Amino acid sequence: MKMKKVIATVLASAMVFSLAACGGGDSAGSQSAGSTTESNTDTQTAETGSTEQKEQTEQASGGVELEVVTTFAGNDGNAKNYKTYYQQWEAETGNKVVDMSATADDTFKIRVVTDFETGSEPDVLFFFNGADANSFIEAGKVVSIEDIRAEYPDYASNMSDGRIPVSLVDNKAYAVPVNGIWEAMFVNTEVLDAAGVAMPGADYTWAQFEADCQKIKDAGYTPIAAALGDIPHYWWEFAIFNHTTTENHLTIPESASDEIGQGWVAAMEDIKALYEAGYFPDNTLSAKDDETFAMFVEGKAAFLLDGSWKVNGIVSACQSDPDDVSTLDTEKLSKFDVTYVPAKDSRKASDLLGGLTSGYYITKKAWDDPAKRAAAVDFVSYMTSDEIVPIFAQHAASALNSAPEVDESMMNELQIKSLKMMAGCTSITGVVQDLFQGESRVPTFDGMPEIVTGKVDAVDAVQEGLDIYYSTN
Repeated sequence: MKMKKVIATVLASAMVFSLAACGGGDSAGSQSAGSTTESNTDTQTAETGSTEQKEQTEQASGGVELEVVTTFAGNDGNAKNYKTYYQQWEAETGNKVVDMSATADDTFKIRVVTDFETGSEPDVLFFFNGADANSFIEAGKVVSIEDIRAEYPDYASNMSDGRIPVSLVDNKAYAVPVNGIWEAMFVNTEVLDAAGVAMPGADYTWAQFEADCQKIKDAGYTPIAAALGDIPHYWWEFAIFNHTTTENHLTIPESASDEIGQGWVAAMEDIKALYEAGYFPDNTLSAKDDETFAMFVEGKAAFLLDGSWKVNGIVSACQSDPDDVSTLDTEKLSKFDVTYVPAKDSRKASDLLGGLTSGYYITKKAWDDPAKRAAAVDFVSYMTSDEIVPIFAQHAASALNSAPEVDESMMNELQIKSLKMMAGCTSITGVVQDLFQGESRVPTFDGMPEIVTGKVDAVDAVQEGLDIYYSTN
């Protein structure tokens, strides 16, 4: 069996487009949070732009009801933005959005896939554009951008085609992206100060990280906020990235014994070493992710490995009313920072993970309904317009042809710190777990507690996952 090298076009594009300042660009960072969300949603009004698009808006008007599912829900910082703008679209067109959005987790992914399998899919879906979407793309249940443009030439024309991710199934683009993501390490500087640890920088090594973790532990704090029995995803990914390269990180190894496979095994052993050293919470194998996040924001843990969307959660945790940005405690927020994930081997700490991982799909179900077809096209065009995308993306990445300038005066302190962190990044690579899907991940994701406690050997866990992967792909 030859090594199966999977080129994740859907994510590899992340290495091509500018993530604000990664290497000197001007539009990267976290999603909107704090005052930015409120000020924009109160003042911005979206325009559809071209004459053709305005004509489509008129055609799409008339009381059409669209079922829409997105991930803009729960603690997602853009949940309010989404509600504001779909309601604005409703008011302008006379159409109705039946919002069935939910927090993006594995349960949500399963629900979406199941809905397609049972014929219960929505009309418009904001969803991941990696392997999670393969099943319904293979089944022909969503419409490609190419096919939509055959009837609506201006569809997504404000986006750079080279930045719109394509499917692994047929190399066609289906999802119109809004904002990108990055993953990095958040820091509670109050804990670092108490432990006498300096803020990590762009040259942060794994050895320095382990030494700092010991100092933090000795000072009576938990070094790493993570629920290994619930969400080991980020540590799994970066630990592997520490043993691969930007060129081969998206390659699925043939076995646990080949060069890349050995890197995966070494990654699991690195996490196990951190666990054995007592650097995770005492209840890391039984705790939920929100519990360990609470430890971090409450000043009980120093480091949190997560994505750009977590900026919003941290900001909300610094508000006396999580839903009211005017209650933000700026002094409390100033004690949080974001930096690079400690590096090992050839990887630079400033090499990050990220990409344009989600976008709006129009389903075949809506496309085959003449009234819903026009309304769905208009809805997606509205929500991905030059005026609205920057409100969602803020200082994160987008696929817009004309990237908006970043106004730091509209950002809170943690957003600005995120922007500065991204200004020093040296590369952006897609995440391999988006390719290594479903049951393949169970031995090392669900099985992480067994690996770190030594009940299952890392080699066996990795090999089991690879066996499942190759038996289903």
